[in-house]
Amino acid sequence: MKIGNVEFDGNLILAPMAGVTDIAFRELCRHFGAGLTVTEMVSVKALLYKSKKTLLLLETSSFEKPCAVQIFGHCVADFEKVLKSGVLDKFDIIDINMGCPAPKIVKNGDGSALLKNLALAREIVSVCVKSTDKPVTVKMRKGFFQSDDILVEFAKMCEEAGASAITIHPRTQSQNYSGQIDTFDIKKVKESVKIPVIGNGDVVDKESFEKMLKTGCDGVMIGRRAVGFPEIFSILSNKKIEMSKLEIARLHLDIMKKYFDEDHILKTFKKHAFGYVGFEVGAVEKRKKLALCKSLKELEEVLFEK
Repeated sequence: MKIGNVEFDGNLILAPMAGVTDIAFRELCRHFGAGLTVTEMVSVKALLYKSKKTLLLLETSSFEKPCAVQIFGHCVADFEKVLKSGVLDKFDIIDINMGCPAPKIVKNGDGSALLKNLALAREIVSVCVKSTDKPVTVKMRKGFFQSDDILVEFAKMCEEAGASAITIHPRTQSQNYSGQIDTFDIKKVKESVKIPVIGNGDVVDKESFEKMLKTGCDGVMIGRRAVGFPEIFSILSNKKIEMSKLEIARLHLDIMKKYFDEDHILKTFKKHAFGYVGFEVGAVEKRKKLALCKSLKELEEVLFEK
């Protein structure tokens, strides 16, 4: 697949997920066949203030090339200053979040709140395109309110403003992650623009992946399904990797240990561990034990106990 002047293997992309797609998880998903990975979303305002916590989100590994960074905000000048500062120069693609439904993001006018302001969204895309030589992409939803369907209009605006690709999650902000997506929404956008369109939402197996591809989309973005199940990328890309769930969990932990201290691993790995436990006999009880673990050693003992 190609976005602007950036080419990568296959058509599978790991979605940006706050608190999930850290450097270790992105490396793990690349191992299993993700062609492109995206950082957790990063606030342009926090980058201007040089927040140490935010700058840590920009760490990348040699295993994830190319790599995209996702940024969010609502102030045109902030986007321009950040892109001209050089802090994002190591990334190959700049993605703008215009789809996050989280109330704390929306109340500040960021994420999917921009779907209510076409003019401002256009300004943001346009200034980003003018402020970098990297391809600029946009991740968006179907609309803000339940009855909204602004996909085609918004997608055309992004293309006209200079975006190199669009990712479509065909739910509204008010839906959050409830209900099922309608892949026809993605098909409508694909038929209305000339730039690459990436489909996102409800892809959990081969069947749903093939259904998404029938829209004509150029790529498929996988999000929540990859948590505790990063091998979804190898399954969909027909990349043969023979590993048990616990072997995958061990690999994930080993990668995390390269980058993070024990406190960070203990805090962030549990959400993945619940997935690695799967649905085996005693899984519910094991999840309860994992939730109560107070040290990494204890977590490993519970997770890998025989």
